[in-house]
Amino acid sequence: MADLAAALDCEVVLTRDGTPAMFDRATGELMHRTGPLSEARELYAEAARLPERLSAAEATPLVVLDVGLGAGSNALAAWRCAELPRGTVRRALHIISLDRSTAALELALRSEHAAGFGLQEPSARAAVAALLEQGRHEAARSRWELHLGEIQSVLPALGAEFADVVFWDPFSPQANPGLWTCGALGAARRACRQGATLHTYSGATAVRAALLLAGFAVGVGRPISAGKTATCAATSVEQLAEPLERRWLERLRRSTAPLPADAPRDALERIAGLPQFR
Repeated sequence: MADLAAALDCEVVLTRDGTPAMFDRATGELMHRTGPLSEARELYAEAARLPERLSAAEATPLVVLDVGLGAGSNALAAWRCAELPRGTVRRALHIISLDRSTAALELALRSEHAAGFGLQEPSARAAVAALLEQGRHEAARSRWELHLGEIQSVLPALGAEFADVVFWDPFSPQANPGLWTCGALGAARRACRQGATLHTYSGATAVRAALLLAGFAVGVGRPISAGKTATCAATSVEQLAEPLERRWLERLRRSTAPLPADAPRDALERIAGLPQFR
C-alpha cells in the first residue's frame, strides 16, 4: 500500500538539464528545481556550514530541524556530513524531520530512482529504510527521526529552544501558504536555540518580512538562478554573511507585493525598528 500511495502522490520527472526531480501531483510543484542533490548540498548543508559546526568538540549533538522532508534530500545532505572521516567530525548530529507524508521518500528509495536522489549507497538506503519502517535511524555519530502530521501542530509539540539549524523547505507560499506566515515562522523561531540559523529556498519579499516579524535577523542566501537568491536567517544579525540592509527596507516600503497574511497593521514600522536596520 505504501508503494501505491507513493505512485499516486508523486512522480519522478526530468528537469530541462536532465536532472531527476520529484513532482508532487497534489500541488503541481517540483521539489528542488535545480536538482535534489546539488540544491540540498548548496542551499542547506553548505549554507548552514554543517561540516564546520560538526567539527567542534561539543558534548551536545547539533540538532537540525528538517521541515519538509520530501524525498529526503536535505536531511540526507546533513546526514552525509556526519559520515565524513572520523577525524573531521567531533560532534554528533541529530536530525528531526517533519512532513505530512512519506510518499516522496518511498518513491525516491525505489531502485530505478535511487541514484538520482543519492540513495544508491547501502548505508544511505539502510538509513532511509529504517526511518520509513521505525520512524528513526541511529548510528555511531548520528540520529535521524521522523514526525508525521501537519507541521503546524507537530512543530510546537516538539518543544522550545532545541534546534541549532532549521531547514525550512515546505511547498511554496502559493501551494502551502500556511507555512509561510508570521505565526508558522514564529513557531520555528521558538524552536531555535541562541546561535541557530534557518535556511530556505525562498527569497520572496513576504517570506523575508515574515521571518523578520517572527523574530529572526534575515539575510540574503546563496544564488539560485539569475536574479534569485535563497534566504538565510539567524537569531542575531552577527551570524549573517549578508544581512538585509536599509536599501531592502526602502524597497519594501515601495513594494506592491503583499505582506504575510497575518502581518500586524504596523508591520512596516516594526520591521523598520529592528536592530539590523538601525
